[in-house]
Amino acid sequence: MFAAATVVLSATVLHAALPPGADISGPTSLTGQLLIATPQLDGSLFGRTVILMAQHNRDGALGIVINRPLGEQPIASLLKALGVDANGAAGSVRIFLGGPVNPEIGFVVHGADYHINDTLDIDGRVALSPAPDVLPDIAHGKGPRKSLIAFGYAGWGASQLDDEIVRGSWYSVPEDPALVFDDDRSKVWDDAMARHNADH
Repeated sequence: MFAAATVVLSATVLHAALPPGADISGPTSLTGQLLIATPQLDGSLFGRTVILMAQHNRDGALGIVINRPLGEQPIASLLKALGVDANGAAGSVRIFLGGPVNPEIGFVVHGADYHINDTLDIDGRVALSPAPDVLPDIAHGKGPRKSLIAFGYAGWGASQLDDEIVRGSWYSVPEDPALVFDDDRSKVWDDAMARHNADH
């Protein structure tokens, strides 16, 4: 079970984790795409994963795995771990493993209808924010309408992801909020692969 005590994230960590260069314009950037692990990655850490790409530029890439649920966590315990007032916070939230890099760092993937100072708007439909800034709003009914709480992220250095794609490790399809938020988590990879196959 996820340990609430590991929740750590300053307001600048999200942007510190992102590749520093400007976004690549045009079709070479996978920002806003869903990265789908091909069967070539079966048996590896990324086998059957689907990753929402938050940023991809010439300096590297960052994404959040959206189909690795870890379990339910009382939202009050998460808030207490952050040193935030948990009074009135009821219910639980589902926690996901967003990737192998810095699994102690929390992020919230959410609809672009919600925005705070450190929100990264990915594609006008989904966005990414530091978890400590969003969880209090979620706890008190003022947060995004749809969200996915993840700890850790998937990161690539310059040209690393591009090389993996050339080697056949990943497919990509346009991001779809239905896959990110609504679909049965156990079927996300299958559904994403079906969309890829329908387009090719």
